[in-house]
Amino acid sequence: MLNISNNQLNKKVSLDGYASAKIVFHQRHYKHLNRFLLAFAICGLIILFLPWTQNISGKGFLTTLKPGQRPQTVQSPIPGRIEKWYVQEGDYVEKGDTILFISEIKNEYFDPRLVERTGQQIKAKSASVNSYQGKVKALNNQISALANERRLKLEQAKNKLLQAKLKVQSDSIDLEAAKTNIVIAQRQFDRTTQLESEGLKAVTDVEEKRLKLQETQAKLISQQNKLLAARNEVINAEVEINRVQASYTDKISKAQSDMFTAQSNQFDSEAQVTKLENEYTNYEMRNDLYYIRAPQNGYINKAIQAGIGETFKEGDRLVGIMPSDYDMAVETFVAPIDLPLIHLGEKVRIQFDGWPAIIFSGWPNVSYGTYGGTVVAIETFISDNGKYRILLAPDKDDHEWPKELRVGSGATTIALLEDVPIWFELWRQLNGFPPNYYQPEGAMAKPIKK
Repeated sequence: MLNISNNQLNKKVSLDGYASAKIVFHQRHYKHLNRFLLAFAICGLIILFLPWTQNISGKGFLTTLKPGQRPQTVQSPIPGRIEKWYVQEGDYVEKGDTILFISEIKNEYFDPRLVERTGQQIKAKSASVNSYQGKVKALNNQISALANERRLKLEQAKNKLLQAKLKVQSDSIDLEAAKTNIVIAQRQFDRTTQLESEGLKAVTDVEEKRLKLQETQAKLISQQNKLLAARNEVINAEVEINRVQASYTDKISKAQSDMFTAQSNQFDSEAQVTKLENEYTNYEMRNDLYYIRAPQNGYINKAIQAGIGETFKEGDRLVGIMPSDYDMAVETFVAPIDLPLIHLGEKVRIQFDGWPAIIFSGWPNVSYGTYGGTVVAIETFISDNGKYRILLAPDKDDHEWPKELRVGSGATTIALLEDVPIWFELWRQLNGFPPNYYQPEGAMAKPIKK
């Protein structure tokens, strides 16, 4: 009865005679229910004050700690055509083992004797360089001989110039002597003429003095001519020096021009030899590139370019390889709001896909089947999925990771933060607040620059 009207039937009609009413309105039923509710309320109140560890969860996958240990593809630096496979998928290869053999598809490399012919060109050009070196040496010898001859000719011409100058000095002295003689002859003639007029000398003596005077005058003129001739010889000697200098300068300049031309041809031949040697080395290395080899020890995952006779361009992926020696790590992602709470060296719990685990994220001590990890790298730029990438390495102080793990399998990570009461965590979750700012002791917020 709902008792919603003024006519209360429960006061007029007795229900005690009904068996169902006796069961429902039994007083002991309410007593047990109240005890249960009281006990449940007390337990719930106690649980609200139990400690709860705040955490940051993330999804990721297994990878390798070092970039060189991660799965990679092998490319060919040159275009070609597949001729022969030496391995199959799943094979183990060591560093340097041949994976496949390719052939050339560019027409400028079709000649099978290309390397040999290039070597012959190098020998021919080297011989040309030697010839030019011999020519340069001969021209240097010729220049040295011309320079020596010029030195001797100049010395000879200088000696002639010195002789001419000495002769000029000698003729100058003779001219002065002739002038002195004519003065003396003139005095003697004048004195004799005066004495003859006084009757002290005969006419014959006068005539002798006149004749001697004339002879002295003739000698003076002759000596003047000799002096002029000597001076002319000096001028001729100076002209000869200039002529010798100009003549041998022209000869030496021509020889030097020929030498420089030979040196230019020699340097051009040496440049061609260097270019041919470079091509020769490139051809040898290109021939070695026909054999695609394993870059490191590992397993052949997949043949990306399959078949025989298939062509490809330079840089195209040919085959995938997984290194056999690697250090396992976990690559996980966290939301930007949780990034400030992640620090280098911080401990993280990891659950691997396929490995049974019982996880209580807030009570890590009672979790089972998780493994320890340490933060070794924090990405400083957001990834394409809108989260930040975190790299985790195995925790040396925890259990060793299973050896059966493989790169690429999934993993769930839990980064443990501060311990708070359960009521606080419920209040935070209901309000959508982030976890408390957490700075563990000894952890680094930023990576160390090296």
